[in-house]
Amino acid sequence: MIDALLKGLAISLLLIFSVGPVIFTTIKQSINHGRRGGFSFIAGVWISDVIWVILSNGFSEAIKTLLDFKIPIGIAGCLFLIGMGIYFAFIKKIEPRRVQEPTEIAGDVITAAGKKTNYFAILSSGFIINTLNPAVISFWVLMAASLASVYSLYDRIIIFSTCLGVNMLADVGKVLGAGYIGKKLSDRVILMINRVSGVLYLVFGVVILAGIIYTLVKD
Repeated sequence: MIDALLKGLAISLLLIFSVGPVIFTTIKQSINHGRRGGFSFIAGVWISDVIWVILSNGFSEAIKTLLDFKIPIGIAGCLFLIGMGIYFAFIKKIEPRRVQEPTEIAGDVITAAGKKTNYFAILSSGFIINTLNPAVISFWVLMAASLASVYSLYDRIIIFSTCLGVNMLADVGKVLGAGYIGKKLSDRVILMINRVSGVLYLVFGVVILAGIIYTLVKD
């Protein structure tokens, strides 16, 4: 059991310190929409991760066939990232902080401008970004396949539970930290962060798409 816990902790460290669109979006959502926005986004990511872990371990042979469709899934994910990049880098406008101050009415958070934050849309974006990421698919499927030959189902439950649990705690820390910092930032800095995050979406999307195209041409 100790070995399984240590294995789960080691895998979680790989996820915590990995750099990708999810970490930048977590910070951006926390700054733009506060803690509720950040938690909504990472909740979507968590749901995606849990689903992939369950499918990879419970239906390993069937899920392995998804690797045959990694390219079309990856292209869809890249196009989604590129679309988000264009939106946040060139289209989305940030309203002044005084207009964004939220008021809670009957359970809904509404800004002074009368706009209601759609937390379900934020959660869905987290789910989609993580689910359509070919690196995420490969990571969970290959990890489950490699561990299945060494560890029992009980040990794998401990490994993946530890991994997901530690990773979730790290995500909570990122949201709390980004939300606190966001309150100290000016509207201009927040606008710049959104522009930079949009450019990063574009970079990630284009780089991954270029890699997919190179693989197709090479084969």
